[in-house]
Amino acid sequence: MSTFMLKNSALSTTPVSNIFIEKHMPKARGEFIKVYLLLLKYSVSGEIGVNSTILASALNLLESDIMNALNYWNDEGVLRLIPIDKMGNFNVEFVNLGEEQESSKVSLLEELNNSSVKDMLQEVEKLLARPLSPKEMSTYISWERDLNFSLEMILLLIQYCISKGKSDYRYFEKVALSWFDSNIKTIDDAQLYIKRHEEKWNKYRRILNYLGIKDADIMKPQEEMLNKWVNQYNFPVEIIEKACSICFERLNRADFKYIDGILNSWHKDNIKTLQDISEKDARRVNYKKTNNYNNNNKNSTFNNFDQRVYNFDELERKLLGWDKDD
Repeated sequence: MSTFMLKNSALSTTPVSNIFIEKHMPKARGEFIKVYLLLLKYSVSGEIGVNSTILASALNLLESDIMNALNYWNDEGVLRLIPIDKMGNFNVEFVNLGEEQESSKVSLLEELNNSSVKDMLQEVEKLLARPLSPKEMSTYISWERDLNFSLEMILLLIQYCISKGKSDYRYFEKVALSWFDSNIKTIDDAQLYIKRHEEKWNKYRRILNYLGIKDADIMKPQEEMLNKWVNQYNFPVEIIEKACSICFERLNRADFKYIDGILNSWHKDNIKTLQDISEKDARRVNYKKTNNYNNNNKNSTFNNFDQRVYNFDELERKLLGWDKDD
């Protein structure tokens, strides 16, 4: 009798749904697929959590690439990205794609039996002038559960986005997360937030129009400078426009960094009005005049002493010794 000893080896695999491979993978970017697969591996291997730095380092990507990938898969319904706090931390739930197709239909049908939900979705369809896809309906309904938004808040949010010319549900979702991060919980909170946001952007647009720039063309650093000038320094728009005019006079172009330098100086000098600027300019002119006057006086020191008056006849008598004969 022979005995055969079998060497056991641990089977280490990560199951990937065929629905993911057939439906979602072909149209996704390569780095998004890498992020999904690595995160899935961590999930099935029992890891409690992982941060974006580790993922980015392992895949040779930027941390922003990690977030872009997760937002993409969240939009695709492949996973759920649920905010935990305001610090950019999330719960990640992988969707069982095989079961999700059926369960989501049942869940959506159940939600549509709720007359309030149905009325809200119909109002959204009127605003968009088109029917909603199941994915859009599921997204909006999920905000009530995941973000604790009331149906009235959800409708107000979508109305606000549409009023800004935005009709993509991905944009709606970004605004919803922004409201969540800003701790907006009620209709009153939302209306106050919208009012303040619009007042802020009305000032931004006035400044940008003065510079001949469309607000859609500005980058994040420029928006941060506008925020500093308007909200941190509390400068009236007229003051900022004056700094823009000075920039144009000196450089013949709009330069945010140059304008920022002027406004930093004015903030340091506690400038608050156009009158303050005029007075500062007047002091500078007077200082230059005084400086020039003093410099001119220094250069003419030779002429600033009392000149003596000489009696040349008397000097001659002393030199010749005639004064002793007297």
